[in-house]
Amino acid sequence: MKITFCSAILLAASMAIFASCGEGQGAEETKTDSTTIAQNTDTGSTQQDTIKIHGSIEFTAADGLVITADSYEILPGEKYILLCHQAGYSRGEYVETAKKLNEMGYNCLAIDQRSGEACNGVVNETARRAKEQKKKTGYLDAGQDIVAAIDYIYNHSQHPVVVVGSSYSAALALKIAKNNNKVSAVAVFSPGEYLKGINLQKEISGLNIPVFATSSKEEANDVATLLSGIADDKKTLFAPSGAGDHGSQVLWESAPDHNEYWTAFSDFLDKVSTPQ
Repeated sequence: MKITFCSAILLAASMAIFASCGEGQGAEETKTDSTTIAQNTDTGSTQQDTIKIHGSIEFTAADGLVITADSYEILPGEKYILLCHQAGYSRGEYVETAKKLNEMGYNCLAIDQRSGEACNGVVNETARRAKEQKKKTGYLDAGQDIVAAIDYIYNHSQHPVVVVGSSYSAALALKIAKNNNKVSAVAVFSPGEYLKGINLQKEISGLNIPVFATSSKEEANDVATLLSGIADDKKTLFAPSGAGDHGSQVLWESAPDHNEYWTAFSDFLDKVSTPQ
């Protein structure tokens, strides 16, 4: 796998508010200006697995497409979370969420999948490249981008990954997790039967790792049905007391029920983050 570190170490932050995510709501983003080499400031060495890697990175999918991702690495170790966006969005879906997860002690990698556009002022660079190279950009085509990201994190940390999916990427996360031993748990926000030609409910039946699934209140019954083939002791289903919303934007501070979602999500992460 080809890996290029485009920026690293420390963030010099300036705050900006961006108004739209495809058709979603805005969120606050910290823009970053960082050095262009991952380097240990004490020794001058490039010991990638013993320093903080914080900024934009690139790696390749199985078909050779370069994937852009934002690394929010606070301390190399086993607590890694992969963040995958919903339709029409980009890695910008997680500019706020990743920082909060950092505060909780988790390293994060937010990726641009080839199916998407922009979010919070962050353009989906993977999707841009895919269109330029005339590659297919359907939901299923984006599965290889998520697999490549799982491989990147696993090879970097030597620990299984918690995968977070939003809408169509939630469906992909469940499908991929069924047969991928590099995934330790999945947290899915508004998963559904979004994958053309695949009966996801049947496909993920018997999934044997911890699953956290949530959605808007309106979507809750459909999500429960989708996950009905997963044992009760392996899944946590959560619906908010209010209306909620679709996808992981429910974690944004602008979302009315974000505190409820965060409490449930945090409880799940606490349970699955103990090293094996």
